[in-house]
Amino acid sequence: MDPAVITLMVLAAAAFLFVTELIPLCATALAAPMVLGICGVLSPEQVFSGLSNPTVVMFAGMFVVGAAILESGLALAIGNLVVQKAGTRERPLTAALMGVTIAISSVCANTSVVACLMPVFIGIAAAAKIPVSPLLMALVIAAAAGGTITMAGCEPNMLTAAAMENAGIEPFGFLEFAWVGIPLSLLSVWYMLFIGLRLTPRHPAASGMTAPKQRRAGSRARSISCFFILLYAVCGLSIGIPGMTYEMAAVSAALACVLSGCISERTALLRIDWVTIFLFAGMLPVAEALDKTGAGRLIALKVVALTGQHPAPLFLTTMFFALSGAITQVMSNTATTALLCPISIAVAREMGGSPYPLLMAVCIASSCAFTTPVGTPPNTMVMGPGGFKFKDYLRAGTPLLLLSLILCAAIIPLVWPFYPA
Repeated sequence: MDPAVITLMVLAAAAFLFVTELIPLCATALAAPMVLGICGVLSPEQVFSGLSNPTVVMFAGMFVVGAAILESGLALAIGNLVVQKAGTRERPLTAALMGVTIAISSVCANTSVVACLMPVFIGIAAAAKIPVSPLLMALVIAAAAGGTITMAGCEPNMLTAAAMENAGIEPFGFLEFAWVGIPLSLLSVWYMLFIGLRLTPRHPAASGMTAPKQRRAGSRARSISCFFILLYAVCGLSIGIPGMTYEMAAVSAALACVLSGCISERTALLRIDWVTIFLFAGMLPVAEALDKTGAGRLIALKVVALTGQHPAPLFLTTMFFALSGAITQVMSNTATTALLCPISIAVAREMGGSPYPLLMAVCIASSCAFTTPVGTPPNTMVMGPGGFKFKDYLRAGTPLLLLSLILCAAIIPLVWPFYPA
């Protein structure tokens, strides 16, 4: 059988399993290159080549740094300080809490941020005698939006940068995502304050649902140490440190977190998101097979046939955002990104355009899982405490998803032209 056909069949099977999650995501990601290896499409060395990619090391390092921000008490201290300044009126309090969540989510994993701040939000709602549901909806929306600001903010951003490097494309810079991430974060705050609060149910906090004492309240010294380590990591990944690669900066920051006591070695290892790492490592060889067998070009030719040889950049960006945004509502955002990134690159190359706008549209849209409780783990986490039903996510999230599409379709082609001069 033609290697391109085999690759497409494996890709289709992986997409089906990503959507249904009949088997764990990382199992699907690792099985795909193994099947391609068994069928002779990939060499034995290529099957697990993703595990040796330097970006995997950077992922692990930044997961530890993000976990240390939460474990050291730095995140909680920032949250408490903002609440003291904002008072207990619903709208100013919502704005302040979303601001804190966005800032922390820009460098920490969204799921960990929501897990840390959710009991705080519930306790604040109970103490201020305001409904808890709008605050929890604001929490997950702010976490998703904040994660789009930096490369370390969410897994799709890191996966996109890694896919670009693997394809021989200069990856997005650490802060380059902020061109879209900051406007999207501001939009999410505005939306919740003036639209979302009215569309979200107004359930009170259930009896007994107050903020529990943290497992590790942290100390002032650990929080201060973690703050400076975070600054070091951000500098290393954004402007660079002489003599150090991005991976070295991330790992040295992680080591500093452990050695300074901001996080224990055991907790650091437990907080590394191994699903994301294995998903990335497994899908990189599949992307390589798409390129080398011509399967990616076959997909690109189909897209070109539908859109024309020279489609308007606005239309193309909107199409990829809509595709990624639709899939991510029912499929993991990391799986969505891993699936669509190689296709985006193939389509851009076939049309003679830049892959940057399509890749940015895919990775940002994959984080806009606002309309279902299963789009991301944080959405599921707040479902019970917020008293949400499926229709509540659909009602509150759909307008924001559409507004996000319009915003990104306006910004992305300006910052990253599809046909550069």
